[in-house]
Amino acid sequence: MKLEETPAFQREAEKAEAVSHETTREQFRETLLQQWKPLLQCVGLVLIFNVTDYMALSYLPSYLSATLKFNETHGLFIVLVVMVLMMMPLTLLAGRLSDAVGRKPVMLAGCVGLLMLSIPALSLIRMGTIPSIFAGMMILGALLSTFTGVMPSSLPALFPTKIRYGALAIGFNVSVSLFGGTTPLVTAWLVDTTGNLMMPAYYLMGASLIGIVSVIALHETAKKPLKGSPPAVGSHSEAHAILRGHREAAEMDDAFPEGTVRA
Repeated sequence: MKLEETPAFQREAEKAEAVSHETTREQFRETLLQQWKPLLQCVGLVLIFNVTDYMALSYLPSYLSATLKFNETHGLFIVLVVMVLMMMPLTLLAGRLSDAVGRKPVMLAGCVGLLMLSIPALSLIRMGTIPSIFAGMMILGALLSTFTGVMPSSLPALFPTKIRYGALAIGFNVSVSLFGGTTPLVTAWLVDTTGNLMMPAYYLMGASLIGIVSVIALHETAKKPLKGSPPAVGSHSEAHAILRGHREAAEMDDAFPEGTVRA
C-alpha cells in the first residue's frame, strides 16, 4: 500500500480513464487475438503451479486420512510443518536462485523434478509412517517452492504494461478454475474409479509435462525490464554504464555509416 506505481503504468492508467466501454471490449478482443501465445504460456505455468499446490496442500491431507487411514491430526501437523519450511526458507531460496541463474532454469528444475520424483514421493507417503510421510511431503514442498518463489515475478513479465493486469487475470483465473481448483476433485475421482492409489503421482507427472513445454517456450526475463517499461537502474554507476554504452554505439554508427563493411 505504500509503494508507488511505476511511471510506465501511471501513463497507461491515465490513458485508460478516457477509454469507453466499447473500446474496452475491443481491447479485450485484441488481447485474446494478439496475446494468445503468452496467454497460453500463462495458463500452462499457472497449471503446473496450482496443480502442485492444490495436490500437496489440499488433496494429500484428505488422501492421508480418508484413503490411507492415517491419523488426521498427525497428517495436518505434517502438512503444517512442510508449509512453514516451504514458505519461509525454500521459497526465498528459490527466488534468490532465480535472480542468480535465471527464472527458466529454476522452474524447469521444478517441472523435471515433479516428473522424476512424483512416484517416489507418493510411495514414501503411502508407507504410512510419520518419517516417510514427512519425507514424501517435503519432496513435493521443495518442488512447489521452485514455483512459489519464481512465478510471481515470471507471470507479469509475459505481458506489456498496457494490458498486463487484464491479460494476467484472464490467463491466471482460467487456469486456476479449470485445472488448479479441480485437482482435488478430479484426483479423488480417479482414485475411486480406478482403485489405483498412485493416481496423484500420475496426475502430477501429466501436469509437469505441460509445465516443461510452457517453460521451454518462455523467453528469459530475469534482470530485464518489464515489457513496456523503460530500463531501470539501481545505482548511479549503472546509469553511467548505460549512458557510456549508448555513446559508444552512437560513435560507432557515426564512424561507420549504414552500408559500410567493417572488418
